Amino acid sequence: MFVSIIIMLIVALIVIAVWVSAIQQHKEKQEAERRKELAKQKRVIEEAEDVIMNGSNIPMSEVMIRIIQRRVHDALVAMVELSPTSKELKSRLHESQERLNTQPEKTADSDSIALPDNDKQIIALVQGIKKLRQLLRSEHSKGKVDTQLFVNEDRRLERFQLKINVESQIKRGLSARTANMVGSARQYFEKAYATICAVSYNDDYVKEKKAQLEGYLEEISSELRASNASAVKKKAEQEQDDLDVLFAPKKKW
Repeated sequence: MFVSIIIMLIVALIVIAVWVSAIQQHKEKQEAERRKELAKQKRVIEEAEDVIMNGSNIPMSEVMIRIIQRRVHDALVAMVELSPTSKELKSRLHESQERLNTQPEKTADSDSIALPDNDKQIIALVQGIKKLRQLLRSEHSKGKVDTQLFVNEDRRLERFQLKINVESQIKRGLSARTANMVGSARQYFEKAYATICAVSYNDDYVKEKKAQLEGYLEEISSELRASNASAVKKKAEQEQDDLDVLFAPKKKW
């Protein structure tokens, strides 16, 4: 009898130990998942803030600003739910809510965008636009952005990318032409022309740049034809001079 009781107690202790271990593992798993989700939401906020900081040269519409603000707010709500005792997160959430409740400053929804002076700045600007488009697609896929708003904003950002690409190629082409690098200039203009012709729409900007680039390419073609004709003429004159020398009467000394 005594032995049976001891065996039962040992079995009970083993069961309790297994149960406690299972609970502990479950808690550790939950904590790991909580930390993982917190890190995920933190990255969302950091990416949104990075887009705003690096996109300072991009004319953002009120719609785009609201989308970014809402994205940050939703991430903070999720973080507060995961860490309800964090005063810092609650404070940031309160600030985010106030920004959403405040009418954003009027921004010019202009399609004009200033082209940076060097390639490094141009690359940074293009990357900023790409991140904005990724953010916009992400919010649209979650159902947080109306489809028509998404189409309008994405097309607007797409136009910015087009302008930066085309204008930078034209700028390089003009510089090469000034330096008498006609072949390189033609390559830049041809690349810009191919880019502008590949778009699916045909607004005033596209029409204007097509005409401008066609003019540049025609001017270069005319210059090359004139240069080739001059070279051919010069070569013919040289050959004629050689023949004249060859068949000229020999002088008697």
